[in-house]
Amino acid sequence: MQVSSRLVGLVNSSRGTGLAQKARIADSFASRLAGLLIGPPLKQGEGLWLVPANGVHTMGMRYPIDILFLDRKHIVVACHPSLAPWRTAIPVAGAFSCLELPAGTIAGTGTACGDQLRLEPVCADGACGVPAAACRPEQDYGR
Repeated sequence: MQVSSRLVGLVNSSRGTGLAQKARIADSFASRLAGLLIGPPLKQGEGLWLVPANGVHTMGMRYPIDILFLDRKHIVVACHPSLAPWRTAIPVAGAFSCLELPAGTIAGTGTACGDQLRLEPVCADGACGVPAAACRPEQDYGR
């Protein structure tokens, strides 16, 4: 199963806080299916952005995560702080994508429904060690 290596940064423009400096983009069936089941738990500053997704589960996970559901304009339409393992976040009307973050990120950044998120490149020229093609989303998902 191939896991995406494309990355994007996500910033809460409404509050001026960073949510994920390096969020892996999961935009294929295989990458969304694998989700966070493959690999170690997320570290602070990391995330997984599932596109499209309007509902998720934590079946098979061993740790809680924060979940933000976003509409097509990247506005937060639902927040699920510290969703425990073996739980389900039912589909959210109006949600187009889902951002999975380390538990505590929502509370630590004050993120709430109605906040506007902004996508940012992970690095401008590939100098961070990630190939330049992976640093910029190839699509403006949802817009």
